[in-house]
Amino acid sequence: MQEIQVVSRQHTEFINIDHPIQECVRDSGITEGMVQIFVPHTTAGITINENVDPDVVADMELILERAVPWEAGYAHAEGNAAAHVKASMMGFSAMVFVENGRLQFGTWQSIYFCEFDGPRHRRVLVKVTAHSM
Repeated sequence: MQEIQVVSRQHTEFINIDHPIQECVRDSGITEGMVQIFVPHTTAGITINENVDPDVVADMELILERAVPWEAGYAHAEGNAAAHVKASMMGFSAMVFVENGRLQFGTWQSIYFCEFDGPRHRRVLVKVTAHSM
């Protein structure tokens, strides 16, 4: 298992982590298999989505804020209940196939770390496993 560091600079932020994940694949030496990505935080998540039009990420942020506004009289005493809910909505893990040592995305796909309680320093756990014959 490998670990990458992600530094968010905004309260809500979608950070493309394709390159550090691809580096983990390269460093593993595995050319055929899969990579599992896990976010070990309760106020951050992960998603795979479009990487070409930045309006897609902006729309995702807008829709999540409309669905789960930051302040709405939540009971959670820490004041970040919305971040917990948004992270659960996005999920905490993703899996991508690896072929010829490369992540196998669809044409417009990328992996995004989803920050909902930033700015913060975060960890992402990455495990590359070989395809068994």
